[in-house]
Amino acid sequence: MDEQSKIGIVIPVYNHGTRISDVVHQVVPLGYPVFVVDDGSTDSTAELLSSMDGITVLTHSSNLGKGAALQTGFTAAQKSCNQAISIDADGQHKPEDISHLIQAAKNNQPEIIIGKRQGMDQTHVPWTSKFGRKFSNFWVWVSGGPMLSDSQSGFRLYPIAEVLALDVHAKRFQYEVEVLVQAHQQGIAISETPVQVVYQKGAERISHFHPWRDFMRNSATFSRLIFQRIFRIFRVGRTR
Repeated sequence: MDEQSKIGIVIPVYNHGTRISDVVHQVVPLGYPVFVVDDGSTDSTAELLSSMDGITVLTHSSNLGKGAALQTGFTAAQKSCNQAISIDADGQHKPEDISHLIQAAKNNQPEIIIGKRQGMDQTHVPWTSKFGRKFSNFWVWVSGGPMLSDSQSGFRLYPIAEVLALDVHAKRFQYEVEVLVQAHQQGIAISETPVQVVYQKGAERISHFHPWRDFMRNSATFSRLIFQRIFRIFRVGRTR
């Protein structure tokens, strides 16, 4: 199996009917296996995906969350790939930057590569994204994870077997931050590389992030991770 065939693209989708066609049509020509996970969409997503060639479509009968969709995609990709690149379905990422993620990876070790979004301080970027990025970066570190610049970026390269083996409980947006904490604690290398970002204006932008609801979910996830970290430290101290 050549190096390219060992990398799969995983795209979690939930009600991205107006964007998913563009994303898929940009990704498929790159030549990697593409796994699109329809996470219980209720719009035109399922119909659009059924008409597209060059992709494997996986379907959740109801909305289980982005983390659950990623895990479904990783599990399917693992049959033919040892690494997976996740890319969001909203058109925020540039598929041409996939090569940057691959080039940043070291061949001699499992590693998570995060696409560090550039230009996040510009005026057209939603305040929720700016605040959420800083909030997440700090609490990932406090929870025992690495110090990062963009812990919320969904554009990443994952070592599939190592990530699926992690004890990650979050199934929605919080999966992406918890996996960083758990991976860091298991000794999996994590690094960042610059990528482009596109934020559509007004009604053109599709986001399923709800600031207050997801803030509470984030807080609950970080509280659990911090408690686990304190418990581990206490337990190690007791055994000395």
